[in-house]
Amino acid sequence: MKTAHSAEITATNWIGARLDRLPATGTVWTRVMLLSLGGFFEFYDLFFTGYIGPGLVRSGILTPATQGLFGTTGIASFVAAMFSGLFLGTLLFGFVADRFGRRTIFTVSLLWYTVATVIMAFQNHVFGLNFWRFVAGIGVGVELVTIDTYLSELVPKELRGRAFAYNQTVQFAAVPVVAFLAWVLVPKSPLGLDGWRWVVLAGAAGAVLVWWIRLRVPESPRWLAQQGRMAEAEEIVADLERRAARESGAELPAPTQPEPESKRGTFAEIWKPPYGRRTVMMSVFHLFQTVGFYGFSNWVPAMLIRQGIAVTASLEYTFIIAIAAPLGPLAAAALADKIERKWQIVFAAAGVAAFGLMFGQMKAALGLILSGVLLTVSNNVLSFSCHAYQAELYPTRIRALAVGFVYSWSRLSVVFSAFVIAFFLDRFGVPGVFALIAGSMAMVMLAIGILGPKTNNLSLETISK
Repeated sequence: MKTAHSAEITATNWIGARLDRLPATGTVWTRVMLLSLGGFFEFYDLFFTGYIGPGLVRSGILTPATQGLFGTTGIASFVAAMFSGLFLGTLLFGFVADRFGRRTIFTVSLLWYTVATVIMAFQNHVFGLNFWRFVAGIGVGVELVTIDTYLSELVPKELRGRAFAYNQTVQFAAVPVVAFLAWVLVPKSPLGLDGWRWVVLAGAAGAVLVWWIRLRVPESPRWLAQQGRMAEAEEIVADLERRAARESGAELPAPTQPEPESKRGTFAEIWKPPYGRRTVMMSVFHLFQTVGFYGFSNWVPAMLIRQGIAVTASLEYTFIIAIAAPLGPLAAAALADKIERKWQIVFAAAGVAAFGLMFGQMKAALGLILSGVLLTVSNNVLSFSCHAYQAELYPTRIRALAVGFVYSWSRLSVVFSAFVIAFFLDRFGVPGVFALIAGSMAMVMLAIGILGPKTNNLSLETISK
């Protein structure tokens, strides 16, 4: 006889099986877009770090160069403060979405980092600036984990690749927006307020939309079922099924028979087969991938200035490069579920290494912009592929916990790599920074290429076995 506990877990998989056979309808894509809109403001907050750097120097809050390897007055300390918060948010609080639900934590974390960012916008000293950047980072870290988990559980298995591609397209659209605002505002002081402060405050608009998004996106039915809240899960799934049948004009196929599970998840489980190998693989991946991703996005204005470009021109070039940010995921959307995600990551990492080395050798504006665009596209294909991939590697019971743990290493990596990149930029120039990035991408390619399982078009339950 099945226990109540095993019946509950089996019901969770039955809910998943019903979700996985839904067609690509307007209802599904609307919910993907709403979650992505919440992520837009998260990415805005995450990426303005490098773009407002020249403004913070202009205001006299930060110094142009980092004094010593771990100096606290340069741009590196501002980057490190944000990612220290991200590290704590993903490592220590990644579990909260498993405990309190995807929808609740999506809302709370967005409001958390919005309030902290507004307070930061009015700081005049480096300690207050870095402290509130750290606090905001905790909220952004929790939000990053929650959106990935939420999205993977709401979307049918055959649409996950495209869903994450469109999700990242919307989120990365924040990058050209913040780059444009920085280009226009950072060199100025509208109404007597430093331009960088206006750039920061513009992102607070996310708080206005959060309740509107919350009302239109349901809780994850998989999570509800695992919590024993079957009536709520059944109501949400039944509504999705009715909408899907009406919008597609066809009867839905019968769901496949789900595999039963036998227990709730714990932190120890992420180290047991088959998850232990995946946890090690994704931890190594995250330690190194951020050296390339944030080593460019957080430092591109500073690197252009180092290449001899004036501050205003560097912000203009940065904006032109940033326009490419959403193009990588958008262009790859058609292939997202056709090429194995592990190989998408490997090929994108190779592109980051190659185009980064090219960028380091350029002096002319056209060469800098072209190589910067190609590097940005490669970085963002890498980003959407890994966000989809890591959410697929673990079952519902430990998904947010496991993703939060492995993701936290990327945040810790940026804390230290920010100072290392500042050191390399000072000692070895832009080519030295990209030599460091190329080596890091080689480690990414080895980790995923050798250890990564295949995931495309498989149910979350099948991948998790």
